[in-house]
Amino acid sequence: MRDHVEVSEALGLRTWSARDAEAVLTAFADPLMRGQASEPVVSRDAAERWLAERRERWEAGSSFAFAVVDERDTALGNVAVGAVDRRHGVGWVSYWTTPAARGGGVASRALRALSRWAFDDAGLFRLELGHRVNNPASCGVARAAGFAVEGVERQRLEYDGVRFDVERHARLATDEDPVRRDGRAGGSAARPDRGVGGDHRDGRLAP
Repeated sequence: MRDHVEVSEALGLRTWSARDAEAVLTAFADPLMRGQASEPVVSRDAAERWLAERRERWEAGSSFAFAVVDERDTALGNVAVGAVDRRHGVGWVSYWTTPAARGGGVASRALRALSRWAFDDAGLFRLELGHRVNNPASCGVARAAGFAVEGVERQRLEYDGVRFDVERHARLATDEDPVRRDGRAGGSAARPDRGVGGDHRDGRLAP
């Protein structure tokens, strides 16, 4: 399986490495990133543990996370397929971008590239994701990447004593590739992506 994927001349996916600890720590300092990891990433040690866990899960074949990087190899975000079920060919998708990378279609382009990698390299058939219904930015990313809406789970998540419905999306290997507004496959999102993608924690809905 490829550990590098070219998205465009200015954007690519690569596996996370130990040198990304500072970038990870900075990314998780964003308040929107709350709940996006199994433990708070508030120190360099925690960032290094987060990176080590990504490597371990890749090697185990249970989850595959990519850093989204620009032409200078600066980390702009993360796209991942986790909770891999080989029996049924299913994986759970998650994504986030740094504040500076939001609004330019980075998340949707990276998610499209990840999806194609998951189908072609990882041999999966169905990819799933979910987001709170009050997260339209994440919904826009999912739709732009070809993930069809499949339904709503009522009051699936609880944050600060408030319960939220979750909208579920999925994309199949047999689905057509999403098409840009200019009629070509791939490229920029049909709408800007401005937020953290999905409600997830290491390949599953956050509790």
